[in-house]
Amino acid sequence: MDKLGNQVVTGKSIRLLQQNQYTFQVDSKLTKTEMKNWVEQFFDVEVGGINSSRVTSKSRRRGIKSNLNYMSRKKMIVRLRKNYFIPLFLSQT
Repeated sequence: MDKLGNQVVTGKSIRLLQQNQYTFQVDSKLTKTEMKNWVEQFFDVEVGGINSSRVTSKSRRRGIKSNLNYMSRKKMIVRLRKNYFIPLFLSQT
């Protein structure tokens, strides 16, 4: 799936792994339903819920008057049901 980006690795996302929640950077046009269906089929797990948020774009200045706007991103936090986990991420404790 080309709309799915990388796993987000921050302090908060690592803490969320202990609560069986996984954070992904995704395409800004991806919906929660599409993300849920893809995760359930690809990883063979059951999704309990998804939270999504848009990460605002930053504008950078290059030259005297030109501003460059970077594309906004979207991140989704996928919560799995009990007794399910994605083995590619950190091990469960």
